[in-house]
Amino acid sequence: MFGNPETTPGGRALKFYSTIRLEVRRAEQIKDGTDIIGNRVRIKVVKNKVAPPFKRAEVDIMYGQGVSQSGELIDMAVEKDIVNKSGSWYSYGEERIGQGRENAKAYLVDHPDVYAEVKTKVRDAYGIPDVDDKASGNKPKTEVVEDESLDLDTDK
Repeated sequence: MFGNPETTPGGRALKFYSTIRLEVRRAEQIKDGTDIIGNRVRIKVVKNKVAPPFKRAEVDIMYGQGVSQSGELIDMAVEKDIVNKSGSWYSYGEERIGQGRENAKAYLVDHPDVYAEVKTKVRDAYGIPDVDDKASGNKPKTEVVEDESLDLDTDK
């Protein structure tokens, strides 16, 4: 009567021994005209032993491509006011990049320079280090603190 009626097949051991369990549900279909080209899915973390549980996310899974990176970039840029959304129109700076989310995603794919610029701003807004810095071996700036070793020998 109460709670989720779905069960995990395979007994109780799978629930106990799993480190991360996700519940993935289709939210809506992504269409190009009448053709279905992907699904928008809701992901709920049911169990997580290595990070905070019970988080939720929505992502686009495009058939033949996987998770839509341009869709995620649009969502994160709108959240941080890097890309403005007014009604169904998306704009970056003074330029309108598309009416509707799919057209805005297509614009970013067709204009890699704008995609890279928005991606850099989103990374800066979220405090994510640039991937190129990791690849080139540049280490993040850290302060080195000299520590004197303690002489614990009491036999003196």
